[in-house]
This record gives sequence, structure tokens and C-alpha cells, in this order.
Amino acid sequence: MPVLAQTTLQSGVEIKHVPNSFYGNWRVSSQLVSTNREGMFKEKNIDFWNISRENNVIKLENPFSGASQTVTVKDVKSDFIKFTKVGNYHGKILTDEVTLKLGKDSFGGVNDLKLETISDVDGHVIRTDRASYQVRGEKLSGTSIGD
Repeated sequence: MPVLAQTTLQSGVEIKHVPNSFYGNWRVSSQLVSTNREGMFKEKNIDFWNISRENNVIKLENPFSGASQTVTVKDVKSDFIKFTKVGNYHGKILTDEVTLKLGKDSFGGVNDLKLETISDVDGHVIRTDRASYQVRGEKLSGTSIGD
């Protein structure tokens, strides 16, 4: 029986459809729009994102905080991209759902956060805190990967 080539998908989106302008080093500013828990989340943030791809895995790293997560692409339509990333921090699970409109050297969009506090006794979710940020990114460096 012949071996068939397979295409790796992330949540139904082929990695090859992610625009090359998405990859690189970004300065990202965010402004809190709404939250269910005042005082829990910063009003304004400045971050640095390094977004890279190796084979069929997209990774988002923050060189200053040391955070590094795999990105799951949910949807790509022209210059719009929607992705999630999940991190585990000291008994809490942080899920980011990010929707961006990409430009050549910039992006704008929304980052919806869900922070779940997990019981160390039985593993159930004790509390869920949410926040929504408006985000803007400026490309600092990085070249597009080859087609």
C-alpha cells in the first residue's frame, strides 16, 4: 500500500496560509478595555513578541519575561488572523485569544484573556478572571520566511 503525504493542520488552518508578515519581532502595546475583576489586570502593557515558525509549529516568545508558548491558529482570512495560546503559571491557566488585522509593519486587534485559578487539592477551577485588551504592534525586525 502506498504511503500518502500528509499536511499538518492546526484547528483546520494550514500553516502555509498564515501570512509571512505575521512572523518577526514586534513591540506590542495594549490597553485594557474591560474586565470582570478590577485591579487584577494592568491598565496598559508594553511587550515584545518574537513570532516564529519551525516546520508546522508557530511559537510566540517574549525575550524579556522568558515566556514561550505554541500558537494555535484558529482562522486566517486575507490579512486577519485569529490564534490562541495557553500558558500554565503557578496554579493558574492563562488563555489568550488574539484577533489581529495585519499590515506590512504593524497590526491592530483584540486580545481576550481568561485566567483560571486551579485548586491544588482536586484540580477544579476555583475562579475565572477575564480581561479584554486592544492591542497594537509595530514590527521591529524580522524577515519573512520563504514561500
